[in-house]
Amino acid sequence: MRADTKHFLCQIEDGIATIRLDRPDRKNPLTFDSYAELRDWFRDLHYDDTVKAVVFASNGGNFSSGGDVHDIIGPLTRMSMKELLQFTRMTGDLVKSMLNCGKPIITAADGVCVGAGAIIAMASDLRVATPDAKCAFLFTRVGLAGCDMGACAMLPRIIGQGRANELLYTGRAMSADEGERWGFWNRLIPADQLETEAVAWARKIAEGPNFGHMMTKTMLQQEWSMSLDQAIEAEAQAQAICMQTEDFTRAYNAFVAKEKPVFEGD
Repeated sequence: MRADTKHFLCQIEDGIATIRLDRPDRKNPLTFDSYAELRDWFRDLHYDDTVKAVVFASNGGNFSSGGDVHDIIGPLTRMSMKELLQFTRMTGDLVKSMLNCGKPIITAADGVCVGAGAIIAMASDLRVATPDAKCAFLFTRVGLAGCDMGACAMLPRIIGQGRANELLYTGRAMSADEGERWGFWNRLIPADQLETEAVAWARKIAEGPNFGHMMTKTMLQQEWSMSLDQAIEAEAQAQAICMQTEDFTRAYNAFVAKEKPVFEGD
């Protein structure tokens, strides 16, 4: 997996990729280039098993201020409908590539986490934040609809329909305490421990059965559109496949030997 990215920072160590936007002086806004490179990076991740988990970290006390006002918002006001649709489809493709990359993603958010930054957090599998983190889906505050990059589908599933309605209609900031109570943040962590804890969590996940993690992520996405009967059958097939892995046999042998299993992802 490439670590020599151009439009965001990437460090890969012991199977953990830590990535972060790199414009801390402007609270890490996204640009056309960073959107596209992130989309392609997560697409490629699906085919690379050297990375077992991803931490999407903050930088300079903030996660992301969303789309850059000057580099994105301004140019959008001068685009044709065809060009605008190409852009919105590209941003949606970033979310799709995150959902379909096959690897658990942990967002570690400090400070500002708004707009597309909030969407990236929403599209992650696990989310941790500092007590000072402010998260807002502020699209209506710039004259747009709250339905951006899958927010109307995904956010209600995370925090409930009524709470999602409030945030998407008003664009107001969700405090860290609210986010934890509502289930958006899995836990709150002091700023000086945030990234260390997120990486430790990623490492613990990476030590697990990575083929099983891939299957878990796949089913979590696919079962949204299934009936209960379809979901139960799909899980039966998925679990039968996992039972053919070497990791399943390793777990059994370790249990018999009263040892901790060492998974290898095959």
